[in-house]
Amino acid sequence: MPVQGFCWFLCCRQGFNLLRRDYGEKEEEESFELRNKEDLTCNGRGPLEVTLSQPTRTANGTNGHSLSEVPDEMKSLIIEKSKMGLEEDPELLVKGWLFREVRGSWIKQQCYWFVLSQDSLDYYSSSERGARRLGTLVLTNLCSVIWPDKQTFKETGYWSITVYGRKHCYKLYTKHFNEAVHWACAVQKVIDTKAPVETPTQLLIRDIEENKFNPEVVDNIYQHNPILKHTQSPLYAPLLPFPYGSLEHTYHSGKGYSTVREEAVKLFNCLQQLESARDPVPLIQGVLQTCLDLRPLRDEVYCQLVKQTSCTPQPHTAAHLRYWQLLTCMSCTFLPGPGVLKYLRFHLKRIQSQFPDSEMDNYASFIGEALEKTRCRECVPSWEEIQVLMGRQEMLCTVHYPGPGSCQLHISSHTTANEVVRRMLEKLGLKESRNTFSLFEQNAHWERAVGGSTIIADILTRFENLSAKEPDSGSQWRLCFKLYCLLDADAISVDSIEYLFLFEQCHEMVVRGQLPACEEDLQTLAALRLQSVIGDFSTHSPCPPLDELFPSHMVEARLLMPPCAPPALLPATQPPAQGCPPSQRFPGGLLGGALWNHTATAAHKQKVEQDLRLRSRLKEEAAAIMSIVVEAWKGLAGYSRRDSMAAYLTIARQWSGFGCTLYEVDFYISSTGSFSQKLWLGVAATCVSLYRQGEAEALESFPYGQICSYGVSDSNTFKITAGDRDLLFETTKLPDPRAKIHCDVNESTQPASLSLPPESTTKTLTSCY
Repeated sequence: MPVQGFCWFLCCRQGFNLLRRDYGEKEEEESFELRNKEDLTCNGRGPLEVTLSQPTRTANGTNGHSLSEVPDEMKSLIIEKSKMGLEEDPELLVKGWLFREVRGSWIKQQCYWFVLSQDSLDYYSSSERGARRLGTLVLTNLCSVIWPDKQTFKETGYWSITVYGRKHCYKLYTKHFNEAVHWACAVQKVIDTKAPVETPTQLLIRDIEENKFNPEVVDNIYQHNPILKHTQSPLYAPLLPFPYGSLEHTYHSGKGYSTVREEAVKLFNCLQQLESARDPVPLIQGVLQTCLDLRPLRDEVYCQLVKQTSCTPQPHTAAHLRYWQLLTCMSCTFLPGPGVLKYLRFHLKRIQSQFPDSEMDNYASFIGEALEKTRCRECVPSWEEIQVLMGRQEMLCTVHYPGPGSCQLHISSHTTANEVVRRMLEKLGLKESRNTFSLFEQNAHWERAVGGSTIIADILTRFENLSAKEPDSGSQWRLCFKLYCLLDADAISVDSIEYLFLFEQCHEMVVRGQLPACEEDLQTLAALRLQSVIGDFSTHSPCPPLDELFPSHMVEARLLMPPCAPPALLPATQPPAQGCPPSQRFPGGLLGGALWNHTATAAHKQKVEQDLRLRSRLKEEAAAIMSIVVEAWKGLAGYSRRDSMAAYLTIARQWSGFGCTLYEVDFYISSTGSFSQKLWLGVAATCVSLYRQGEAEALESFPYGQICSYGVSDSNTFKITAGDRDLLFETTKLPDPRAKIHCDVNESTQPASLSLPPESTTKTLTSCY
């Protein structure tokens, strides 16, 4: 019986020890996952064998050691403290009572005695000497601290700090703000004093870099370290070190990601799925999107791809080439850090030497060239771009220009808007023009100038995403090549394509209502437009709608000239203001609700009828204007296209602001006064002018010689300093007039054959400010 009782005692003791190890009474860092710089051998270098393997010879010929031969104290990032009393330990930094959040208990918070030392954060059952230690959180430079915030205090009445470790997360609470800040500062100071933790992969990358000119040593490193080679097994820890902690506190993203360490392991699982995926494009897009959202994972994915393309059992299979295809897409989207970039370049050269004239050699060569040109992209490559990159090809990009014309250009993942503009200038014979050109993002309702350094592939990806969200034809996007800055309109030859650009863009301004002219001139312009596009009038000729010939706001202005309704009917047709008192919304009180409902229904019916009458009158007015335009068109019989365009531009040139670029200004402030109305800021070749919308005469005009400085103070405010006056313009329109002004200011200093793209001027301006 005593012997049986003793056996039960040993079993219970062993079980309790297992529970203590599994549930965190003492936290240990296994040396096969993370290794501290202090844990290296006496010569400053660790053994090359860092994985679970049998004792072998290292690359330099010395005997390595397996994990079983490593002393126990080397397997932990810290050495366990001696069992002296709490009050006698000189390494204690902070101690005190704190509440800790306990999961899985009906009591959410329990009070413990916490002690902070140079190596760990421990908590005990009491503050007495010899008290039982209940848990330890080892502190390394990968730990993180979340400081107290007001929101938690409002919800719980406690100030909280959160300490993230490798295995544990301590959420600590106190009622005193100063005490919470004191603990957070103390823990953070301990973390900051810790040496950087390096993973085995980092140590081996450094070994490879030091021995890259010795192929035998490098082959030996790969042979004895499976962590560097292709595997079918899952990855249980990242190849690179990442800080512990919740993603929402370390890298802000609202897309439902877990911690960075967990996402790194998930990405390796996605990489392995590429081998058997029927369509790899969605998986590739998913990996790239995660790397775009979580920047620290880019180096990790590069290391994982280098691992999966090293020492592969079947290197020439289609499944293995999927890794190379993803590596190609990565190299055209993100650049790795300097250390990983060196490792990647060495890997590519090694593959090329091992498998010359193979598909892997072709991919390695393509990736090496891409790394020379790549800079971080704004968008994940589109479906079409990924398929093109998988075949190491270039994309076709359609660029439209004024009129029905378009050009198709081959572009890569690195082609910028400046390059496309230069190629379009060569293709259309406009290199000698003194005017500047730019690319524009454009749909039926909106357009925006594209910055010169913008990557065209990002724009095409954005178009693909917008088309998927808005499939209707009116929101289809395209790239358009147009005049950006008109520096010398008189030098444009009538027979050149640039003259067509000028004519088409002038007509766009007319249709948008940005050319102040009387109604008679606008009708003449519409007739000249028909003559230039269609030719002589014919009953069989298709006639475009009026809104493509004549500004629609002029039709509405004609309709609204007489009063649209008697004054007595206006209050009934106006909806009650939001947030008005109940007495105004219910004139008869609550008991008059039925009568009010009947009145509202009648008012709604009256409004619908009024809208129908308004639409009918709009159609009548449009038909009347169209008949006048057609009669004028008949009188232009015999006019050639060139004559019609010349007559059109002659009328347009009568406005003093002809050739300027207009920006809608919502608010204008100067030393002489302010205008709370819609204005136009016109940037021309000689001056900057301010117009009331629809008026031909400028309110103010500032020659460039009077402008001392100009710039953007925030996203919606543009500022010009002219002499002793400061002018502020508030606008919601996205294009930035700074580049336009800079183009015009420097026009006299540019050679006649040089056409600057808009981004180059913007860069110069930014450097000045």
